[in-house]
Amino acid sequence: MQKREQGKHGGSVGGGSSTPAPKRGRPIGSGTNSAAVAAVAAAADSAAPHTLLGPTLQVHSAFADQNQKRIVLALQSGLKSDLTWALNTLTVLSFKEKDEIRKDATPLAKIPGLLDALLQIIDDWRDIALPKDLSRNRRVRLLGANALVTGFGSEYEALASSDNNSQSIVASGSSGIDSSSRKVAARLRPTGWWFEEDGLFNLDDDGRAEKQLCAVAASNILRNFSFMPENEVIMAQHRHCLETVFQCIEDQSTEDEELVTNALETIVNLGPLLDLRIFSSSKPSYINITEKRAVQAIMGMLDSQVKAWHCAAAELLGRLIINPDNETFLLPFATQIYKRLVDLLSLPAVDAQAAAVGALYNLVEVNMDCRLKLASERWAIDRLLKVVKAPHPVPEICRKAATILESLVSEPQNRIPLLAYENAFAEILFSESKHADIFARILYELTSRPNNKQGMARGVWGM
Repeated sequence: MQKREQGKHGGSVGGGSSTPAPKRGRPIGSGTNSAAVAAVAAAADSAAPHTLLGPTLQVHSAFADQNQKRIVLALQSGLKSDLTWALNTLTVLSFKEKDEIRKDATPLAKIPGLLDALLQIIDDWRDIALPKDLSRNRRVRLLGANALVTGFGSEYEALASSDNNSQSIVASGSSGIDSSSRKVAARLRPTGWWFEEDGLFNLDDDGRAEKQLCAVAASNILRNFSFMPENEVIMAQHRHCLETVFQCIEDQSTEDEELVTNALETIVNLGPLLDLRIFSSSKPSYINITEKRAVQAIMGMLDSQVKAWHCAAAELLGRLIINPDNETFLLPFATQIYKRLVDLLSLPAVDAQAAAVGALYNLVEVNMDCRLKLASERWAIDRLLKVVKAPHPVPEICRKAATILESLVSEPQNRIPLLAYENAFAEILFSESKHADIFARILYELTSRPNNKQGMARGVWGM
């Protein structure tokens, strides 16, 4: 999940060639003769692991400490050159190879204000991300519509409506008006034009694209930071951070796909530490996200047709339910969750099956009601058996699927529907499977209890 493209470092570091001067238009220190850039770009550390494939960029451990204020100020400045430098720097600092052993990880606690600065970049894009055809229409103003100036702050609307009339009057006026006045009147535009999308003070498509790229880069940095154990607690307890990422996945149908993917992966990484009650806490709120809206956003991702999204959403549900404080908000959606997870079990993709089994493995351990609802879900038992019989490429997934069936048979009300699969259980038991011991316990629960005489008759004689 952390695979990212790395920029290739061109040119030689050493040698007797002269170092070119910094180019104009770039922030101070962006040239190749800068000590800061040399610290980032120089691969002088010979202790890098030799198992890494492809180009590797070693970052000096003191770089973040020496430039932390500059990074935050560059993000807050909004200047294109400074913002680009800061985002590129943070991308390098937060990136880590899969097998890389690096002790100089950059926790957010070392850089005060960095998390808020990154979130502000995403919020700036979210403010203008709504397409033009979906934007809210301007309200028709009726109060004082016949007056040029009303005093209610909408004078330009009234002046815009009267500009056309004034131009027509000037054009058809008496010959006493001089030619200069006519030229000025011909060049007049309605006052409201300045505020239109195609007027002077507009946000053009190039500006939108730049804001979008910056927001995606900031979300990628947040995702990379969420992989570091030093940052998990900070980000999981930061309400503004959680509100922003949940809002991004909530608008999955209209938001940038890469931004949604980064936000979802960030939440999945923070899932074991996430407490949904933070949305009703006394911490300052920037976006009105409630616990119910957060769960509904996850359900929207679970119902998505994108495999990476619904697999990550299933994994997130399995991690959230570990915290008992989240049960109150997740259990009202249990029926919808089980139905969708059982659908994922029928997919041929092994990663979708693994995500569904992992979520069900934690859900059935919550209470008796969860076990009863899953057993009553159509095709649930059959598809769990298919995961074991196939078998799944990961043995741990097969073990979890068998354990889910063992949890279901522990409830007396589930034994009758499970007896219909007694022959399948016995077949797995006598096939010398790795999970034969689990199915032996399942058959014992089904047939050997004293109060199961009626159930034994149903299973053996088909009554």
